[in-house]
Amino acid sequence: MPRKKIKKKKEVFYDPVYNSSLVSKLINNVMLDGKKATAQKIVYDAMDVAKERLKEDPLKIVLKAIDNVRPLIETRSRRVGGATYQVPMDVRKERSYALGLRWIVQYARERGGKSFEEKLVGEILDAYNNKGGSIKKRETVHKMAESNRAFAHYKW
Repeated sequence: MPRKKIKKKKEVFYDPVYNSSLVSKLINNVMLDGKKATAQKIVYDAMDVAKERLKEDPLKIVLKAIDNVRPLIETRSRRVGGATYQVPMDVRKERSYALGLRWIVQYARERGGKSFEEKLVGEILDAYNNKGGSIKKRETVHKMAESNRAFAHYKW
Protein backbone atom coordinates (compact mmCIF):
# COMPACT_ATOMS: atom_id res chain seq x y z
CA MET A 1 0.00 0.00 0.00
CA PRO A 2 1.47 3.37 -0.98
CA ARG A 3 2.36 5.78 1.80
CA LYS A 4 1.62 8.84 -0.29
CA LYS A 5 -1.84 9.80 -1.40
CA ILE A 6 -2.54 8.89 -5.01
CA LYS A 7 -2.61 12.15 -6.94
CA LYS A 8 -5.58 12.75 -9.22
CA LYS A 9 -4.96 14.11 -12.69
CA LYS A 10 -5.95 17.72 -13.15
CA GLU A 11 -8.97 18.42 -15.30
CA VAL A 12 -7.90 19.46 -18.80
CA PHE A 13 -9.46 22.67 -20.03
CA TYR A 14 -9.88 23.50 -23.71
CA ASP A 15 -9.54 26.98 -25.14
CA PRO A 16 -12.73 28.56 -26.52
CA VAL A 17 -11.51 29.37 -30.06
CA TYR A 18 -9.60 26.27 -31.24
CA ASN A 19 -10.99 23.76 -28.71
CA SER A 20 -7.47 22.50 -28.00
CA SER A 21 -5.88 21.68 -24.66
CA LEU A 22 -2.38 22.49 -25.97
CA VAL A 23 -3.41 26.02 -26.98
CA SER A 24 -4.96 26.40 -23.54
CA LYS A 25 -1.67 25.35 -21.94
CA LEU A 26 0.24 27.74 -24.22
CA ILE A 27 -2.03 30.57 -23.04
CA ASN A 28 -1.36 29.59 -19.42
CA ASN A 29 2.41 29.61 -20.06
CA VAL A 30 2.23 33.06 -21.67
CA MET A 31 0.06 34.44 -18.85
CA LEU A 32 1.72 36.71 -16.29
CA ASP A 33 0.17 37.92 -13.02
CA GLY A 34 -3.11 36.10 -13.69
CA LYS A 35 -3.98 38.22 -16.75
CA LYS A 36 -5.54 35.47 -18.83
CA ALA A 37 -7.47 37.74 -21.22
CA THR A 38 -4.25 39.52 -22.19
CA ALA A 39 -2.47 36.18 -22.70
CA GLN A 40 -5.36 34.91 -24.85
CA LYS A 41 -5.22 38.02 -27.02
CA ILE A 42 -1.45 37.65 -27.48
CA VAL A 43 -1.65 33.95 -28.41
CA TYR A 44 -4.65 34.29 -30.74
CA ASP A 45 -3.13 37.32 -32.50
CA ALA A 46 0.16 35.44 -32.87
CA MET A 47 -1.69 32.47 -34.36
CA ASP A 48 -3.49 34.79 -36.82
CA VAL A 49 -0.18 36.30 -37.94
CA ALA A 50 1.29 32.80 -38.38
CA LYS A 51 -1.78 31.86 -40.46
CA GLU A 52 -1.25 34.90 -42.71
CA ARG A 53 2.45 34.16 -43.20
CA LEU A 54 2.20 30.42 -43.94
CA LYS A 55 -1.33 30.27 -45.41
CA GLU A 56 -2.05 27.21 -43.29
CA ASP A 57 -4.30 26.27 -40.36
CA PRO A 58 -2.84 28.05 -37.29
CA LEU A 59 -3.64 25.13 -34.99
CA LYS A 60 -1.59 22.79 -37.21
CA ILE A 61 1.29 25.30 -37.22
CA VAL A 62 1.37 25.50 -33.41
CA LEU A 63 0.99 21.72 -32.96
CA LYS A 64 3.84 21.00 -35.41
CA ALA A 65 6.03 23.63 -33.73
CA ILE A 66 5.45 22.09 -30.29
CA ASP A 67 6.00 18.60 -31.70
CA ASN A 68 9.35 19.71 -33.18
CA VAL A 69 10.49 21.23 -29.88
CA ARG A 70 9.41 18.60 -27.36
CA PRO A 71 12.22 16.34 -26.10
CA LEU A 72 12.04 12.57 -26.36
CA ILE A 73 14.86 11.79 -23.92
CA GLU A 74 16.47 13.72 -21.06
CA THR A 75 19.00 13.18 -18.29
CA ARG A 76 18.00 12.91 -14.64
CA SER A 77 20.33 12.88 -11.65
CA ARG A 78 20.70 9.54 -9.89
CA ARG A 79 22.85 9.07 -6.81
CA VAL A 80 24.68 5.75 -6.70
CA GLY A 81 27.20 5.00 -3.94
CA GLY A 82 28.29 8.56 -3.25
CA ALA A 83 28.52 9.56 -6.92
CA THR A 84 25.83 11.40 -8.85
CA TYR A 85 25.27 10.27 -12.42
CA GLN A 86 23.27 11.92 -15.18
CA VAL A 87 21.13 9.00 -16.33
CA PRO A 88 19.35 9.29 -19.70
CA MET A 89 15.63 8.49 -19.47
CA ASP A 90 12.62 8.65 -21.74
CA VAL A 91 10.36 11.64 -21.18
CA ARG A 92 6.68 11.07 -20.43
CA LYS A 93 4.36 12.49 -23.07
CA GLU A 94 2.75 15.08 -20.76
CA ARG A 95 6.14 16.29 -19.52
CA SER A 96 7.59 16.53 -23.03
CA TYR A 97 4.69 18.73 -24.18
CA ALA A 98 5.02 20.87 -21.04
CA LEU A 99 8.76 21.31 -21.65
CA GLY A 100 8.18 22.16 -25.31
CA LEU A 101 5.63 24.83 -24.45
CA ARG A 102 7.83 26.24 -21.70
CA TRP A 103 10.87 26.46 -23.98
CA ILE A 104 8.92 28.17 -26.79
CA VAL A 105 7.61 30.84 -24.40
CA GLN A 106 10.99 31.23 -22.67
CA TYR A 107 12.94 31.75 -25.89
CA ALA A 108 10.20 34.00 -27.27
CA ARG A 109 10.67 36.25 -24.21
CA GLU A 110 14.44 36.35 -24.81
CA ARG A 111 14.08 37.33 -28.48
CA GLY A 112 14.63 40.85 -29.69
CA GLY A 113 11.54 42.46 -31.13
CA LYS A 114 8.90 45.05 -30.58
CA SER A 115 5.97 43.30 -28.94
CA PHE A 116 5.72 39.92 -27.26
CA GLU A 117 3.20 38.87 -29.89
CA GLU A 118 5.83 39.35 -32.64
CA LYS A 119 8.42 37.51 -30.58
CA LEU A 120 6.01 34.60 -30.04
CA VAL A 121 5.19 34.44 -33.76
CA GLY A 122 8.91 34.39 -34.57
CA GLU A 123 9.65 31.60 -32.13
CA ILE A 124 6.65 29.51 -33.25
CA LEU A 125 7.61 29.87 -36.93
CA ASP A 126 11.25 29.07 -36.13
CA ALA A 127 10.17 25.96 -34.20
CA TYR A 128 7.88 25.04 -37.12
CA ASN A 129 10.92 25.28 -39.45
CA ASN A 130 13.26 23.40 -37.02
CA LYS A 131 15.44 26.34 -36.04
CA GLY A 132 15.57 28.90 -33.24
CA GLY A 133 16.41 28.89 -29.54
CA SER A 134 13.87 26.30 -28.44
CA ILE A 135 15.09 23.79 -31.05
CA LYS A 136 18.66 24.43 -29.91
CA LYS A 137 17.59 23.68 -26.34
CA ARG A 138 16.05 20.36 -27.40
CA GLU A 139 19.22 19.46 -29.32
CA THR A 140 21.30 20.26 -26.22
CA VAL A 141 19.10 18.05 -24.03
CA HIS A 142 19.30 15.20 -26.56
CA LYS A 143 23.08 15.60 -26.90
CA MET A 144 23.48 15.49 -23.11
CA ALA A 145 21.42 12.29 -22.95
CA GLU A 146 23.41 10.76 -25.79
CA SER A 147 26.77 11.56 -24.18
CA ASN A 148 25.64 9.98 -20.88
CA ARG A 149 24.35 6.82 -22.52
CA ALA A 150 27.01 4.83 -20.64
CA PHE A 151 25.04 5.36 -17.41
CA ALA A 152 21.77 4.05 -18.86
CA HIS A 153 22.06 0.90 -16.74
CA TYR A 154 21.35 3.03 -13.62
CA LYS A 155 17.75 3.56 -14.68
CA TRP A 156 15.19 2.87 -11.98
